[in-house]
Amino acid sequence: MKRQLILEDGTIFIGEGFGSEEETVGEVVFNTGMTGYQEILSDPSYCGQMITLTYPLIGNYGINRDDFESIQPSIKALIVREAADLPSNFRSESSIDELLKEKNIPGLSGIDTRKLTRLIRKHGTLRGKLTSMEVDVNKVVKSLTEMVLPRDQVKRVSTPTPYPSPGRGKRVVLVDFGMKHGILRELNRRDCDVIVVPYTTSFNVILSLHPDGVMLSNGPGDPKDVPDSIEMVRELLGKVPVFGICLGHQLFALACGGDTFKLKFGHRGSNHPVKNLHSGTVHITAQNHGYTVDPASLAGTALEITHTALNDGTVEGLRHKTAPAFSVQYHPEASPGPEDANGLFDQFMTMMEQFLKEEVIHA
Repeated sequence: MKRQLILEDGTIFIGEGFGSEEETVGEVVFNTGMTGYQEILSDPSYCGQMITLTYPLIGNYGINRDDFESIQPSIKALIVREAADLPSNFRSESSIDELLKEKNIPGLSGIDTRKLTRLIRKHGTLRGKLTSMEVDVNKVVKSLTEMVLPRDQVKRVSTPTPYPSPGRGKRVVLVDFGMKHGILRELNRRDCDVIVVPYTTSFNVILSLHPDGVMLSNGPGDPKDVPDSIEMVRELLGKVPVFGICLGHQLFALACGGDTFKLKFGHRGSNHPVKNLHSGTVHITAQNHGYTVDPASLAGTALEITHTALNDGTVEGLRHKTAPAFSVQYHPEASPGPEDANGLFDQFMTMMEQFLKEEVIHA
């Protein structure tokens, strides 16, 4: 069935629909990963967005039960060059078309995804509508140019109530701004006693759970859309070790007096080189974000830059100069992508251990 993607600048892409037949509107972005489409489309950080995958063949190894990063994907649509009809892999349990139908997510295949990606790189992320062939294009373009993108994405994907993921090791309160399952998996591997809490959880409630450390998860949208969370992070600093990932990294910067701004087309892929400024080593990282920390805003704050992106020089890591707290813009849990930076979870474990020893000494 023919369907079309209409962009706010009037560009039209006509292709074949797959998945759900629903019409949808959202911000069109692109991801450069060659594999990992199941993790990408189930990543809560894509809430409200239509994902264009630049690799030309998607779905060839199917869908399995283990590679989801959330139970209910929150993307608006999936846009690909070719969607494989007959996946081949010993882990495959269904096709990508079947998954999108089950989750009521529309897809579009058969378009020039290279051209779409070039448009986004030139103009920045664009609002778009995936629809049937019968609509009035001029009316759609007008509605897209007038459309205000939602600012409640974190509310949509954060857990509504706290829940435990028990372990016998360090207790970690994981604040869910749109948490990928990979983060929880890495804490579980280290036998952490994890309590996942909503993004609205206050500083006092977090401390009442007696954490050894607090993890600030990834999540969608603009960090300034959750001002209460910024204040919560500010109050945590110095009271307990803190580790922020992606949106958590941006909230950490804002809580310390820094600023953030929106990137032209964001960083979304699994091959982004990041340099550790202290060791000089370079890690290949998985990334998915549309906002970044303004390095000029960090002057006079208690933060120092620990990592930068080699592609464009943006801030990829921060450390507090006096409090036990650090953050990274990329995803050390990968899912999908390289696991070069997985050791940051061990760094967090060491920070919690050292903080506990210092408390005992000063007791």
